[in-house]
Amino acid sequence: MSKSTAISPTQLFSMIILFEFGTALVLPIGQTPGTNIWLSILLAMPGGILLYALLVYFDKHYPSMIISGYIRKIAGNIIGWPISLFYIVTFIYISARNLREGGDLLITASYDQTPIVVVHAVMVIATIYVIYKGINVLFRLGEIYVLIMLLIGGLSLVSILLSGEVDLRNLLPILGDGAGATVRNAYPNIFMFPFSELICFATILPHLKQKQVVTKAGILAITASAVMLSLTHALEVAVVGAGIYSRATFPLFTVISTVELAEFLQRLDAFVILALIIGVFFKMTMYAYAAAAIAADIFRFPEQRKLAYPIRRTDCYFC
Repeated sequence: MSKSTAISPTQLFSMIILFEFGTALVLPIGQTPGTNIWLSILLAMPGGILLYALLVYFDKHYPSMIISGYIRKIAGNIIGWPISLFYIVTFIYISARNLREGGDLLITASYDQTPIVVVHAVMVIATIYVIYKGINVLFRLGEIYVLIMLLIGGLSLVSILLSGEVDLRNLLPILGDGAGATVRNAYPNIFMFPFSELICFATILPHLKQKQVVTKAGILAITASAVMLSLTHALEVAVVGAGIYSRATFPLFTVISTVELAEFLQRLDAFVILALIIGVFFKMTMYAYAAAAIAADIFRFPEQRKLAYPIRRTDCYFC
């Protein structure tokens, strides 16, 4: 690890929050979303913390290796190499899916006359540039944009509460479908998305400085993001009800479109669009970086940043 690629605990904290928000802030999550979706998110949070603790454990034992390195070290090249290749394909696919979801909302909400390939191209070019400049640039950006995301969230929360659209009765009955259904929604559904996606941070941990606080920073970030996601989805259900929430493609966009304060403050859907653009950008960039890092490792490519273009170009085929 060089000083130019060193990542601070604060930068890690910010990036995990942005990554966990990603598309999970805007899309409905869980296979059976309903009145208890907020509780399922909180129940899935310990699984995300355990996964992160496992990644930190491996990083302590193999401090100079990313996930593809210690998989091959533990399982051997015959087993470890195909597993690493599988991670590359998976990360590229998820990055492409995030790109498609972001493009779909932008086309649906504001850019209905713009070809979706143009929207995708703008986001892909920005991602390629950031990856080429280096992982430290991405994480420094994260420190700035997490504050913007929190500001957007705070303004949106206040606007929704003051609009009078919140009906807490929509969150009742708690555990109406039974505790078992709530737990089954948490595991594996919500654990898989978004918490298990933290595995791509296994390509980041070797770049961290002050490793003695890396566990604390990660756990705090996962806890904070889970609580904020839970609050967001609880508000969505409280405003539109479980039925509309489960049928809406972008429930947060539906909710914020209903906000109107004294016929003065309207059209707050721009907040949702901005939040999605920020979340999608950082999430798909993290996945693209992770795919490039593993590819450079298993194919012994000397300059990882030069893989930015082919990785993102492959994304476009998945879209």
